[in-house]
Amino acid sequence: MSRRGYTVRIGALAVVAVLTAACGSPGKPVDPAPVSNAAWPQPAHVGGPDSTAGGGTDTSCNPQASLAPSGTSIPDGSTMAKIKERGKLIAGVDQTTYLFGFRNPTTGNIEGFDIDMVNEIARAIFGAPEGRVQFRAIPSSQREDVLTQGQVDIVVRTYSITCARKAKVQFSSVYYKAGQRILVTKESKVTKLADLSGKRVCATKKSTSLAKIATDPAKPVPVSVDNWSDCLVMLQQGQVEAVSTDDTILAGMAAQDPTLQVVGDQFTEEDYGIGVPKDNTDMVKYVNAVLDNIRNSGAWQDSYRKWVEPSLGPASPPSPQYQ
Repeated sequence: MSRRGYTVRIGALAVVAVLTAACGSPGKPVDPAPVSNAAWPQPAHVGGPDSTAGGGTDTSCNPQASLAPSGTSIPDGSTMAKIKERGKLIAGVDQTTYLFGFRNPTTGNIEGFDIDMVNEIARAIFGAPEGRVQFRAIPSSQREDVLTQGQVDIVVRTYSITCARKAKVQFSSVYYKAGQRILVTKESKVTKLADLSGKRVCATKKSTSLAKIATDPAKPVPVSVDNWSDCLVMLQQGQVEAVSTDDTILAGMAAQDPTLQVVGDQFTEEDYGIGVPKDNTDMVKYVNAVLDNIRNSGAWQDSYRKWVEPSLGPASPPSPQYQ
């Protein structure tokens, strides 16, 4: 072996020795570096009871009473005539609440019970809803904002009527009655709100549900988010103990995830109305006439059977109350 070959061999053995030392001897395996528990990321804009505006504590009005319908004719110069001239009904809706307002992942279309109500109003104005509705997906916290700023013609988004909200916007007659309940995992022992004392409970900002959680004597810990789908994610990730809102919304979550269940009785009454800008009185009366037609024609029942009845059982449309 030449001196050069000898030198190369010695160098190679040195490298092997270094690598062997780095790995540790066979009798003393090297422990891997400790790894801390990974945490699931939270949805954006998670907060506490930072905004409970719209709660149901104001009893200065009759929330269920709306303006009497005036028929479905469209007078010149009316709000409906302007919508017809524009060629589109602009509706603030949800795209994240399964069964009531959600985006179908197969078709990309927004569907659900609330969406059917929008389409029936568009049908009354234009003769057919196809291509005549501009859906604007909004979080529940922006329902009053888009109406007061004139960004939409109507809001149909599991929108509970309260006196506080009626001070800012107008509502149609009640088209659906819901009630607040609780969503938990099937392993949970929770059956009522009192069981959640000191526990984190999720609801959306500016919702009547958040107001109820924040003021309940059991003192659950309110966690506020932009959309109900964020609450579902946080419950699935173990970041909250429960979600509490209308049974209609919770039923959609339970239908999406068989490891969850809706528990307890209703502990509030939520009357859904269609929101309309404050000055558009003619639109309120028109929408009420359309809702009367929906109740009497069987369209309400058809939509309910399709979307809601499999989860919540049979129901009938609520009778309207007019001022």
